[in-house]
Parts: sequence; structure tokens; C-alpha cells
Amino acid sequence: MLRGFIIMLSNREKHDEICSWMPMTNDEVPSNSVDETYGSCALMCDFEPRVLRVSGMRIYTSGDVEAVNGTDVRLKCTFQSSSPINANAIVISWSFRPLKPGREESVFHYQQRPYPPPDGIFRKRVKWAGDVMGCDASIIIEQVKFTYNGTYICQVKNPPDVHGTVGEIRLRVVTTASFSELLLLAVAVGGGIAAVVLLLVVILSCRRCKMRARGQREGSEEAPRKERKDPTAW
Repeated sequence: MLRGFIIMLSNREKHDEICSWMPMTNDEVPSNSVDETYGSCALMCDFEPRVLRVSGMRIYTSGDVEAVNGTDVRLKCTFQSSSPINANAIVISWSFRPLKPGREESVFHYQQRPYPPPDGIFRKRVKWAGDVMGCDASIIIEQVKFTYNGTYICQVKNPPDVHGTVGEIRLRVVTTASFSELLLLAVAVGGGIAAVVLLLVVILSCRRCKMRARGQREGSEEAPRKERKDPTAW
């Protein structure tokens, strides 16, 4: 008991030495209590070192995604690690949380090679679309159904960088595409048709110019021939 009290006093003396340079304000009243003095000093001077822990693994996803029933959708997930990428040790896992209350279901797993789900609602529906060395952990879900509505969770571990946030994507499967998607599709189709028409116009114009130039050359070559006279004719 006495030994513990001596050690405690020794620590407090060291603490007082560290905090001794700090001036006291007019509002501070000296206390005769050792515990109160130690506590007030501890509030003014925190001598214990603190380590700022920064999450090494960062996950980036596309957030909300909308897909038409029966089409394929790409769930984009990229990551940034504080450690060099180790293709033999990195682990990528995708899970699914439905809208209705229920358990999470495994969607995809990657460890040295892709492991699609052997059973469940995603069997033969998930395809690897990422690049480990390119920090891409994306997947493609083929022929989405309304039961696929929910949240998809992307998690990446690159030892020793195994701590960090996870990425989430909220997928909404709809019957038809939204107006914005239809507008983008119309613009893309219209732009493609306009480009093809413009290319055909340029080709036809070039051919017409070549034919006109050829006709002018042939006409200029025939004119001197007509002007020539036969020396035997009278």
C-alpha cells in the first residue's frame, strides 16, 4: 500500500514539473488537496501522448443506382489503401441487405481469384468486373430482378490494411427507365444517327467532286482533238 502511494506521488511530481511552466489565472484558487491539485493540472496539461489513427482503407462507391428489370447493372466500387496492393493477400467481399427485414446474403467473394456465389438468389447472376491492381472491386449483376432491391456492401481488406469503412450502394430495380435515362439514351441514339448521316454526306460529296473533276479533265483533252484538221482533207 505504501509502495503504491509513493509511486503515485512520484508520477504526480513528474506531472507538476511538466505543468509548472503554465501560469495560473486569477480565477484559479490553489487547493490544499493533492488530488484536486493533480486533477486541475491534468485538465490544463495533458502530458499523455495521443496517437491519431487514420483509416488506411478507403472505399468509394456510386451511391444510388437504378436499373431496369431484366437488364445488367454494374456496381462500381473502388478503393484506396495506405499499403501496397498485394494481389495474393487482398480480400474483397460483397454482401446484400434486402429492403425488407432479413439476414444479409453473400453476393461475391474475391481472394486471388473470383468466387461467385454457389447458391442463393445471386447464383449464376454475378460476374467479376474489377481489377485488383487498378484498385477496382466492381461487379456486374446480370438480369436484375425486383428481389434485388436493397443495399449492396463492398468491403476490401489489404493486409496489414484491414481496417476502414465499407462502401454501400442502394440499388433500385424499376419497370422502365427514368426520364433522365431515356433522355440520355435518345441523345446518344440521335447523336449516333447524326454522325452516320454526316459521314454519308461527306463521302457522297467527295465522290461527286471526283467525278466532276474527271469530267472536266476528259473535256479539256477532247477539245484540242476536235480543233485538229486532217492534212489530206481539202
